[in-house]
Amino acid sequence: MLEQKIWERNETLLDFVEYSNRLAREIGEPGTLSERNLKRLVSGQKPNGQPIGRPRPATARLLEQILGISIDELLSPVAQPSADSQPDLRQMLSASQRVDAAVLALLRAQLDAMRQLDRRLGAVVAHGEVTTKIGQVRRLLSHSLTPGSREQLAALLSEMCTLAGWQALDLGNVAESWQHYEHAKSAAKESGSPAFEAHAEAEQAFVLIDLGETATAVDLLLKADRRADKSAARLLRAWLAAALGEALAANGQPSAGLRSFDRAESLLPPESSSPEGPYVALDPIHLARWRGNVLARIGEPEAIDVLTSALSGLDPTFTRAETALRVDLATAFSAMGKQEQARMQLTRARSLALGIGSTRHQRRIKRLAGLLRQ
Repeated sequence: MLEQKIWERNETLLDFVEYSNRLAREIGEPGTLSERNLKRLVSGQKPNGQPIGRPRPATARLLEQILGISIDELLSPVAQPSADSQPDLRQMLSASQRVDAAVLALLRAQLDAMRQLDRRLGAVVAHGEVTTKIGQVRRLLSHSLTPGSREQLAALLSEMCTLAGWQALDLGNVAESWQHYEHAKSAAKESGSPAFEAHAEAEQAFVLIDLGETATAVDLLLKADRRADKSAARLLRAWLAAALGEALAANGQPSAGLRSFDRAESLLPPESSSPEGPYVALDPIHLARWRGNVLARIGEPEAIDVLTSALSGLDPTFTRAETALRVDLATAFSAMGKQEQARMQLTRARSLALGIGSTRHQRRIKRLAGLLRQ
């Protein structure tokens, strides 16, 4: 069962070990894993063929926390289906041949529904469904022999992986997020669309920003911006310019960052969606809250008006976006010495972050709350 659960996460054993040990350090858990020990747990045997037995309690707790089931279940063997029940190569090839426009439309509708669920309830609810759907689409893609279907399945897979990457980042699983974006880039490449490649590269830059690798993030976003060039939809180009603006500000270049936001505003089309490329959530309200984040970061007084206006116009179903906006607003109030207003925004942000399981924003809230207590 342990090997199956790791496979469902789309990770190698080494990837899983690195993520597990990083998480253990972050949460103060003394349990650790080595690749050798994990291989033994997966096989259930020591090198001499003897049963390996149970791992140390701390290691068992770590595995249970990551994979969500008890250590007894993880160490139990997976019941092997009969030969008649196993989908063979011929069955998968047949299934993939039946992927037509209607099936692709259904898969896109499912992706849109998962986005809606993630938007309202957060990754803590939606992430598992997304990773399961990734596995399904990946299997269809790997057995598809029709070029047109392969390209569309690859584009769809890229978008699913970028959604999973953003969810994992929000849940605080940085290593997992990085791997999802690597898969997104590979799928985007097979789609043959520079727009999907640019989008996957750009989203991965936010992992680098969270790690403090801001200069590398700027380089990656510049590369993504060049890849998209003028052939991409204006909505994507506006989103890339805004993403670059955030990275530049995080890298200590706020003036360049704000100029990039000016470029994003000039590129933003009247419509907020584009059938020509990857999905991005960007309209004047989202762009304003994004710019407000940078203004709050550098302590500009106008951040309060920009963020307050964005909050009043924000679609209330964007729970994660509202959480981030309120943290930014608390930051702006704090910079202006308005501590009571900052605490009010932080209280609401904390409630939202806990509700959607956003580890990323809970960390931001904790840091800011500590500054407000000083």
